Formats: sequence, structure tokens, C-alpha cells
Amino acid sequence: MSARVTMRDVARVVGMSPMTVSRALREDNTVNAKTRARVRQVAEELGYVYDSTSQAFRTQKSGFVAVTLPSVNNANFAETFRAVSNGLGQMGLQLLLGSTNYRVEKEEELVRQLLARNPEALVLTGGHHTDATRALVQGRGLPAIEMWDLPAEPLGHVVGFSNTEAMADIVAHLVQTGRRKLAFVGASEGADSRGAARRAGVVQAAQAHGLPEVAMIDAGPAPVSMRHGHAAIEAIGRDVARNDALICVSDPVAFGCLSAVQRLGVRVPNDLAITGFGAFEVAKVSNPRITTVNVQAEEIGREVVSLLQGIFEGSINTPTCVDVKSTLVPGETS
Repeated sequence: MSARVTMRDVARVVGMSPMTVSRALREDNTVNAKTRARVRQVAEELGYVYDSTSQAFRTQKSGFVAVTLPSVNNANFAETFRAVSNGLGQMGLQLLLGSTNYRVEKEEELVRQLLARNPEALVLTGGHHTDATRALVQGRGLPAIEMWDLPAEPLGHVVGFSNTEAMADIVAHLVQTGRRKLAFVGASEGADSRGAARRAGVVQAAQAHGLPEVAMIDAGPAPVSMRHGHAAIEAIGRDVARNDALICVSDPVAFGCLSAVQRLGVRVPNDLAITGFGAFEVAKVSNPRITTVNVQAEEIGREVVSLLQGIFEGSINTPTCVDVKSTLVPGETS
């Protein structure tokens, strides 16, 4: 078995000191671009992989930011993830990702694991956490950003939007089109904090407009998607048309509901309006196109990166809240 290639081997081939090679591999600007390119080329030819852990030990900087997401399958969260990942890459940082599966208990477990890796910052999706998670984050004292929500008691910095305002826009739109008997289609109560906030926002807005009590249609445990929305409406049958409108927790759920009511012969939007949430691709390509809300998923990611850059450069020293604002996107289902 051949001996492991070391930094000294690279230094010997390029005719430089190990310290210069180390700086070149770290993209240190004190080494010119030509030298950095030469060092990287030789390192690649020799099969040398730079050991970032030893550098992290010396500088007490890990070189990565920890991020939690409810799901990696959700297209909106994927947009945010790509924006954060690309932005961190341009800053020379890596992203360490954990998926909570919409469970605050799982988030707590992940936060414990992520903090053990000594991240330079922590980005959490949502503003609802266990008391233990809050204590862990606040006790560590590292930069923390909550994204996708505007929590009443933030842990630090915030980038998100108001679910309450988003649902108020949907209800106002439905009222303007003559709808009064609303039903909300979402996950089991308490399973998804963002879904619960949207449910509460619908109820609050309906009361403000003097509408009858909002009917609740349980699509099952979070995360709910197309098949859950379809199954929920199938179970109700044509009685679903007793409502004027279905306000769905997300576009995939709305698409499932739309498919089900069409099979039942219920006309959309003549007999029943349907709205979604998230401006997913399915809302644009469905027939009819689904009325939805654009939550600026990619913009959230870019704003998170901008905040992190300001934090690391020292230009942001106090808790900052960035409201990206949601936008109603009227479609053909309402």
C-alpha cells in the first residue's frame, strides 16, 4: 500500500514551503492566483486532499454553517436550500444540513448534533422550537437565524414572512369573488407549525370579514401532499360543494383536492373555489391554474446569506428582521 500523500510532498514538487501551500489551498488572498492554481494542480495530480479539520482546530473555525429544513423533498425548501448553499459557497463556507421531518423534537436532536460540530452559525427553519432547543442555541451564543417565519420571540436574526398576512390576502380575495363558506384543508392540528399558523390566519381573517365558522378538513399527519388532499376530498364526496371555497395548506394539497373534485363532477371555480400556497410549479401547470401565494423561497435563501455575510464581516451586530413579504398570485381556480 502506497504512503499517504502529505502537504510536504506537494510543497516539494512545487518548490514552495508547506506554509505557502497551505495558504494557497485555503484560497488565501496573500498568495497570488497563479501560485494558487499551480498548487491546486499539483495537489490534484498527487491525489492530495487538504485536511480542513486541522485548520479548524488551529483557528477555532469550522468553515461551515449548520441549517435545518423540515424536508428536502419540498420544492420551496429546496429553492431556499440552493440559494443558501450557493451563497455560502461563494463565501468559502460549507453547509451542513439536517432534516427535521416537521417535528420540533427531531429539530432538538439535530441541533444537539450540529452544535457538537462547532458551526460558525446556525440557521433554523421556522420560529417554533422546544424549550431545550432554545436553551441550546442561546447558551452557545453563536449567530442564529430563523427563516420562513416571523416569530414573536426570535432567537436572533429572522428572515421570513407572515403566514397570518398571507392567509388574510387569500380570504380577502375569496370574499371579493363572493365566497363566504370557507373550508381549510391541512395537516392534523399541531403537526406542522407553519400549517397551524396558516389555519389560524384563515380563521382570524374569516372572523374579521364576518364569515361563518371555517370548516376544517384534516388531510392527515404532516407532511401532507397531493394524495392526502385527494383522499380527504374523496372521503367527503360531493358534500364538499357545501363549501364555497377550499383553502389548502399548500399547492400540492390543492392539486390533489382539485383532481378529486373534478372526478366528482364539481365545477371549479363555478361551484367551488380552490386556493393553494407556495407558488409551486404544479400551480402554474394545473388545469385550471391554481390561485396561490408566492412566499419568495429563493429570496429567503439569498437574504439569509446576506445576513450571514454581514454578521461575519462585523457590519451586523444587532438582531435583524427581514420580512420578504408574500404575494397573492390569482389563478383560475378562484
